[in-house]
Amino acid sequence: MNAPIATTRSTPMDADVIVRSARTVIATEAAAIRALEPRIGAEFVEACRLILGCQGRLVVTGMGKSGHIGRKIAATLASTGTPSFYVHPGEASHGDLGMILPQDVVLALSNSGETDEVLFILPVIKRQGIPLIAITGNPKSSLAGQADVHLDAGISAEACPLGLAPTASTTAALVMGDALAIALLEARGFTSEDFARSHPAGSLGRRLLLHIGDVMHTGDGIPAVGPDASLTEALMEMTHKHLGMTAVVDAERRLLGVFTDGDLRRALDDDGVDLRNARVADLMTRHPKSIGADKLAIEAAQLMEKHQIHALLVLDETQCVVGALNIHDLLRARVV
Repeated sequence: MNAPIATTRSTPMDADVIVRSARTVIATEAAAIRALEPRIGAEFVEACRLILGCQGRLVVTGMGKSGHIGRKIAATLASTGTPSFYVHPGEASHGDLGMILPQDVVLALSNSGETDEVLFILPVIKRQGIPLIAITGNPKSSLAGQADVHLDAGISAEACPLGLAPTASTTAALVMGDALAIALLEARGFTSEDFARSHPAGSLGRRLLLHIGDVMHTGDGIPAVGPDASLTEALMEMTHKHLGMTAVVDAERRLLGVFTDGDLRRALDDDGVDLRNARVADLMTRHPKSIGADKLAIEAAQLMEKHQIHALLVLDETQCVVGALNIHDLLRARVV
């Protein structure tokens, strides 16, 4: 039997009651989300058309918990190709209405559809001819009636057992906003590269925006020797450049091969190799894997993983060595 859990009140709460309560909340909110699906139709399409035709930005507003949801919706829209920002309705009536321009579209959130702060700014918005989209839980509300497009996010019950705390209603509004953002994303042909450009500091941004040329060693940082270099000379170059390999190049720096730690081990295991007199050209790997400087850094990581290697040479269109990198360079750039 589960032990009772102490609360701030004198009555202990049984663990089974906690679990049952949490599951009820999840089930209630899941039902609220499912109820939205059949409501997606002509009104939703019209909302998308208004936003796609907007020459300015989508301005999101809402009070209280609806305001918190509005901020999240605005952020999601902005990061998925729809220029958007949030305006607090209370601040709007004290000067921030100047942030809303005639070429914008307004998206207003209110579960009741009767939020005073939101209704107070509607005459100014309507007077400028700014299209208004409303997400409410009451199609007969004042906000719904004044909107050009109304999206019904009504629920049958809040998850709060008192029926007071906005729970299922805010979840439904958030999901409706996400549905708008993703429908618009697909309509715009928004790609993962577009997403990365608005998230350059994130892991996706690094994977999709960082190129080989941004992380490779260049100039004197490239380990390179000629084909007649001795084993000692090749090892010295590898040691100084810290990449675990050296390119073997001709006089024009065209790639002839690569000498790696693995080539050294194989030479040491071969009794037929005269290490004292051997040229690096006799020990190198011919036709090594390479990559272009214009390729994405993540492509270098994939190439290394596929061929179980730890370093790559970077070549230009004439097969000259212009750079070098290893797995540690990609780790430092947080590509892998």
